[in-house]
Amino acid sequence: MTTTRMASPGLDSRISLTRGRIQVDVELTAAPGEIIGILGPNGGGKTTTVLALAGVLPLEDGHVAVGGETWEGAGRRRLPEERHVGLMLADPLLFPHLRAIDNVAYGPRSRGVHRHAARERAREELERVGLGDLTHARASELSSGQAARVALARAMASDPALLLLDEPLSSLDPDTRARTRSELAARLTAYDGVTVLVTHDPLDALTLADRLVFVEDGHVTQTGTPSEVLRRPRSPYVATVVGLNLYAGESDPAGVVTLPAGGRIVTNHEGAGPLWATVPPTAVSLHRQPPEGSPRNNWRLTISDITLQGQSARVGMTGELPLTAEVTLASVTVLGLQVGDELWASVKATEVRTYPR
Repeated sequence: MTTTRMASPGLDSRISLTRGRIQVDVELTAAPGEIIGILGPNGGGKTTTVLALAGVLPLEDGHVAVGGETWEGAGRRRLPEERHVGLMLADPLLFPHLRAIDNVAYGPRSRGVHRHAARERAREELERVGLGDLTHARASELSSGQAARVALARAMASDPALLLLDEPLSSLDPDTRARTRSELAARLTAYDGVTVLVTHDPLDALTLADRLVFVEDGHVTQTGTPSEVLRRPRSPYVATVVGLNLYAGESDPAGVVTLPAGGRIVTNHEGAGPLWATVPPTAVSLHRQPPEGSPRNNWRLTISDITLQGQSARVGMTGELPLTAEVTLASVTVLGLQVGDELWASVKATEVRTYPR
């Protein structure tokens, strides 16, 4: 007996295809109005997933259904121009000879909307992204942040059922990025379709997305709300994104976790078995001499890298276990930290979080 799969009113998809050396097999579902953030390392399959959703890449297996309509699968396939998709990329790709209002009106015009109605729709979208006073500005007269908002307005002007944002803020400087992120968040709040956001920036994902999907080597390694992922990362890449040290190990009844490479972490965990252990970089103390006091974890490590971040620094270390500490710039100066130095790192057992693997 064959069971007919019923498409959900939002996004219901399984993207399965081979592109170059990578085999992608990713399931994505979302409710109407939901924002899905896709993160992962370069070459992991993020952009391939988005291009398949848009219809640019054909599936070898799987399906894409949006709003209860099957776009691909079961022997049928809509071409990209037949899919109700809005697309925004890192490069706004505005037509330089057109004014902002006509760049935005291009979307509905390409779908057969009358010129006057398309311009009115474009004017409305430019107002909604805070650019109502720049409707007649040419692309060359816009700042990078304004151009990005025009691109967003253009993507929304055709009322897409599925909005695809592929690194939409990556080309902006930090200040412009923060302002544009705020405008993007405000506009997406009023959008009742499904949004798929691909980004490398944890802040973009954590502040914009309702749910995060991590794609590594063509497969989903973790999914969950931002708070769930922050509490319990389940791969080294995810831990890096959320800023935690993550270890997979085996705990003995006393709460001592042994890592595959032989390192040991003392925790307050009770009971033996496989588990994950996380250490916040801010919980790591650095010392030139063996530390005194209560820390139950003390490791002699070697500095591998030092990265400045505003008024703090992240110090990467190797040795008994890999470890990243976050310290103040004053601490870097006082301790005279340099790549290649050996030093002591300490962490209290109470600062180590554990959860089952």
